[in-house]
Amino acid sequence: AWGRLPAKERSARLRRWYELMMENKEELARIITAENGKPLKEAQGEIMYSASFLEWFAEEARRIYGDVIPASAKDRRVLVLKQPVGVAAIITPWNFPSAMITRKVGAALAAGCTVVVKPAEDTPLSALALGELANQAGIPAGVYNVVPCSRQQTAAVGEVLCTDPLVSKLSFTGSTATGKILLKHAAGTVKRVSMELGGHAPFIVFDSANVDRAVAGALASKFRNSGQTCVCTNRFLVHKGIHDEFVEKFAKAIEKELHVGNGFDAKTTQGPLINEKAVEKVEEHIKDAVSQGASVVTGGKRHSLGKNFFEPTLLSNVTTKMLCTQEETFGPLAPVIKFDTEAEAVAIANAANVGLAGYFYSQDPAQIWRVAEQLEVGMVGVNEGIISSVECPFGGVKESGLGREGSKYGIDEYLELKYVCFGGL
Repeated sequence: AWGRLPAKERSARLRRWYELMMENKEELARIITAENGKPLKEAQGEIMYSASFLEWFAEEARRIYGDVIPASAKDRRVLVLKQPVGVAAIITPWNFPSAMITRKVGAALAAGCTVVVKPAEDTPLSALALGELANQAGIPAGVYNVVPCSRQQTAAVGEVLCTDPLVSKLSFTGSTATGKILLKHAAGTVKRVSMELGGHAPFIVFDSANVDRAVAGALASKFRNSGQTCVCTNRFLVHKGIHDEFVEKFAKAIEKELHVGNGFDAKTTQGPLINEKAVEKVEEHIKDAVSQGASVVTGGKRHSLGKNFFEPTLLSNVTTKMLCTQEETFGPLAPVIKFDTEAEAVAIANAANVGLAGYFYSQDPAQIWRVAEQLEVGMVGVNEGIISSVECPFGGVKESGLGREGSKYGIDEYLELKYVCFGGL
């Protein structure tokens, strides 16, 4: 029934949902901070970002255009229709418990699909709050469905969503390891699949860069949500000519501008990590790096506030053999590698088997074109540390995923093409 509604009507309901999110933005933000510890200012930013996807796809719902193709025979007419794929299973992570839902659901509902959302076991309340507002917006019962579950039941529920033949489409954001498991499950019924998986973002600072701007971009890219975002920088590659200056200024910025604390405290920029396991991974990466010769410039240990709080940490004398440059840390750890040539930096950046986001700072126009084209990632920030935007296609290459979200391309993930040939005319 939802798919048969006129696009204008679907658009109006999505628009109303967006308006209700904006009217309730403070309460929605407080739910995020309570659930995952994100500083309230960042949570408020996430709600604005989250709502913008409903606004965007409310507008895109009325722009699902087909085609008329010139036929090869006089008595034929050839059409291409775009139709909703059907029921979409949506599996979302804890680090953006609102935005990762609306980025998928906005596109799905605009296309005429219904959805079953399985939020992360750590953050179900944001998904349920969105459901309450969907009801108020006039989204019919059964169109936006939420299935919270315990950590123990997560694998079983995920398997059902991937294998049930009534589900036509799977969209997942999370780790590459989990994505591979879900892909295997989805293969049995040949489902349409979108995957936004792990990253290992390089941040390259060339010798022509404005170092002060690079430091500001590094701070924003690395330490947003305490380093717990898919597009956070995981490896800093800095040219030997400006390496010492960058490290010194970066350390001062970390010590001056970052404040660890309760997410509801207005001064806090760094909340707790999601759980003890996340803290242990940061500790493991630091211990491994130091054992191989890395130096702790600032931070390096758990914060006195409690077991899930960790000091923002900067490492120098880092090599590509260390765990922190081979794995995604997903925490407030910034390792800096010194490089000599552009080719060397690009080779290190591209050595990973994932490619979600990449960043670099340069003031050389020829170098900017070369490096932007050579980096094996789905998204590139040039002289910019924050790149996510509703208008822009979000997604990666290699083992960072399949498909794109947001932008004019995002709705295509929930549409099937149907070729119609009229003969005997």
